[in-house]
Amino acid sequence: MRHTLLSWRMLVICLLSLYSLTSYAGYQPAYSTAGFYSLPNTGRTVFSMNPAWRFHKGKVEGAEQKNFDDKAWNVVSLPHGIEYLPVEASGCINYQGEIWYRKHFTPQDDWKDKQLFLHFEAIMGKSKVWVNGKLLKEYFGGFLPVVVDVTSALNFGEDNVITVWADNSDDPAYPPGKTQETLDFTYCGGIYRDCWMIVHNRVFVTDPNYEDEVAGGGLFVSYDKVSRQSTLVNLDIHIRNTSGKFFNGKVSYELFDRDNRLVLSTEKRLSVSNDRAAKVSSRLKVEAPRLWSPDNPYLYQLHVYVKDKAGNVVDGYRRRIGIRSIEFKGKDGFWLNGEPYPYPLIGANRHQDYAVIGNALPNSLHWRDAKKLRDAGLRVIRNAHYPQDPAFMDACDELGLFVIVNTPGWQFWNDEPVFAQRVYSDIRNMIRRDRNHPCVWMWEPILNETWYPAEFARNVVDILNKEYPYPYCYAGCDVTARGHEFFPIHFTHPAEGGGGAFNTETLNPDISYFTREWGDNVDDWYAHNSPSRVNRAWGEVPMLVQAQGYAKPDYKLTSYDVLYRTTRQHMGGCLWHSFDHQRGYHPDPFYGGIMDAFRQPKLSYYMFCSQRPVEVNEELIADSGPMVYIANAMTPFSPKDVTVYSNCEEVRLTFCKDGKQYSYRKPAIESGIPSPVITFKEVFDFMYDKQLSRGGKQADSYLLAEGLAGGKVVATHKVMPTRRPSKLLLWADDEKVNLKADGSDIMTVIAAIADDNGNIKRLNNYEVKFEIEGLGQLVANDETFTNPEPVRWGTAPVLVRASTVPGEIKVRASVVWQGKHTPVSAELVIQTYQAEHILLADKEELEQLESVARQKGMSVILNSKEQTDGNRKQQQEASRLKLKEVEKQQSDFE
Repeated sequence: MRHTLLSWRMLVICLLSLYSLTSYAGYQPAYSTAGFYSLPNTGRTVFSMNPAWRFHKGKVEGAEQKNFDDKAWNVVSLPHGIEYLPVEASGCINYQGEIWYRKHFTPQDDWKDKQLFLHFEAIMGKSKVWVNGKLLKEYFGGFLPVVVDVTSALNFGEDNVITVWADNSDDPAYPPGKTQETLDFTYCGGIYRDCWMIVHNRVFVTDPNYEDEVAGGGLFVSYDKVSRQSTLVNLDIHIRNTSGKFFNGKVSYELFDRDNRLVLSTEKRLSVSNDRAAKVSSRLKVEAPRLWSPDNPYLYQLHVYVKDKAGNVVDGYRRRIGIRSIEFKGKDGFWLNGEPYPYPLIGANRHQDYAVIGNALPNSLHWRDAKKLRDAGLRVIRNAHYPQDPAFMDACDELGLFVIVNTPGWQFWNDEPVFAQRVYSDIRNMIRRDRNHPCVWMWEPILNETWYPAEFARNVVDILNKEYPYPYCYAGCDVTARGHEFFPIHFTHPAEGGGGAFNTETLNPDISYFTREWGDNVDDWYAHNSPSRVNRAWGEVPMLVQAQGYAKPDYKLTSYDVLYRTTRQHMGGCLWHSFDHQRGYHPDPFYGGIMDAFRQPKLSYYMFCSQRPVEVNEELIADSGPMVYIANAMTPFSPKDVTVYSNCEEVRLTFCKDGKQYSYRKPAIESGIPSPVITFKEVFDFMYDKQLSRGGKQADSYLLAEGLAGGKVVATHKVMPTRRPSKLLLWADDEKVNLKADGSDIMTVIAAIADDNGNIKRLNNYEVKFEIEGLGQLVANDETFTNPEPVRWGTAPVLVRASTVPGEIKVRASVVWQGKHTPVSAELVIQTYQAEHILLADKEELEQLESVARQKGMSVILNSKEQTDGNRKQQQEASRLKLKEVEKQQSDFE
């Protein structure tokens, strides 16, 4: 008899009152499930179906049958990307082909007489879903929800089996359609996003991606007449009745502010016949609303209830909403909340690709991505080239990032009618999924860089207008694409200095312009050599070149500076690309990110940070305020010119060669334009550092940068040369987001080689071996060259996944070959926390999942070392005294 694991049942709702963002201390993000957040006492419950699926890669006969023997299959958890990949995973090395998943579970008795929906946030490729051997769903496409009504397919009191077949092989019949060997990104396979079981009563708010209603299904929140004095909020809701009898009741709304205070409420009568659906429209007038913007991403909480005629709640949930108006006014540019936006919108493109795990990111990694991008001062993200994870959209709502939402596709068109119909279906479903997000800036419903028919462009605009028949909805298109005349926003590059565009002779005063991709600078589109594509491991000089090219190059290329100097009609642009990512059609990864595939920063990241406003924004969860960063590691090969990035009005640099001090002050005429890359000429001198070291004055060798505003020091950064490597440092790159014990959550842990003072040794070729014990596992193995991990520019990252049991994980990092003088190992203890949702899984398979994890790296290894770190440190200190004799003798004979 199989059993169901129900973890932390009561925790699902007990923390819901903690969603106020009034205080950011200890704040933890929350993620929607199937487009909503749970409310207590509504009859609606969310179960996580992520843990413990049987998995098989390849063809197999009869696996859809309930009684198929899957005992020999591996047990995995979702999100699952089929395989671990090496850090360098471009050139189509990822698996493409058929895969199978099977999930065993026993439904709860209290699910009887309930409505049950299985909600996959995405399954890559074409897919089929069976329940207990019955085919319930067939789907084509890898980036939008697959929703299955399983109400009549479950058997109570016994083992039930969900079977999923998927295939991410090249297929021109659905988007993106292009073969991966000719595609500029990869689409790793699998059920690579979350899977939920939504259980509610038979009178319920529908799922917009299931109902297939034009501008309908679920909850649709839109706005009209937005101002700081008042705003009209339109609420359209779709209710279905499968209860077997006529339903009389009402729809009730309660709007709460950020501090959980009730702003207003309203009710509307509801009548719906059995096996029918009804649309109910309501309108709220919010007085003196707090308006959403990137610099103040204010979110209200909208509670939605369906009540019977006696006032009992039969269904309900909450949504976060942001009140804002968006208008594109041609030559007058972009207007937000009835006012011209004060500066260009600079952002970046984002692929969902991550090192080792491919597309299969847990929600926390999506949130951390958004946090890192917002910390860099970016205000708009282009979801290239497909709708991205709901958790990323949630994060953009809350952190203040506009989003351009894209249709799946890139440089491919198929004249077969089925292809266009599936593109149209994707457009409808991405609008239905994302229409309530305040972060949506514009839609990009066309196929990127594709020679589609002009009729296609007309059709997609028509679909958009029907699916979003309210104000503040806009779409963009390449200025060179067929059918661009149907769009109010055109994508192009600005001419240097403003006043024109590379791809247009004259600017249409009715059109707003934006650069969808900028910054890349290749020799040709076969070789792809480029000064903008820099692996972080190549060191500071290549990274300095990249950062300068993105800021303000000495050749004609769209850059931050150029975008900032355009007229209002050209509204800004998105860098290609925010992170290094894998590609199908090229053997090299794309190295143009301001962070690498593990999200470790390059120097260009700090250049972008230097463009943030100096003022501290206490409304924003993301970092803001003054910063200064020295882009010089003081190695023997570091440039003599010292580069500094800062948003302060004045920068003072001190290099202790005769106590010399250097100062730079922005000219007043440059206020309001990008912060320059500041270069102090002929400052650093390794030979002087050598002189100090030989004299035993290593502490006197440093660079100190001070950022000043109003004559006061508001930011500092100090760099010292790294001396003898003596130890490892180990920290969690977690953005203060807890690791959840849900079997899926992942955190990046960073090891660094350092000297006695904690200065990171950037130039070394160590390999770091990671070990783990406790309630987690390493997402790494020797087959993919991810453990041991080579040190790149001083650091080596590894991914750690939590188990389904909260507690402690201990991670240990050490250099592979150890001796008396090699750096001392480091340990890090990570606390994991209870999962937010009930985890639904077969008990035996969950135990097998945890057992396999232990075999792969959870065994207790930290006490089996031949020497303790304490002994190693004592040995190093003893050796240090002996080495002083060696040093003296070398000096004597020099």
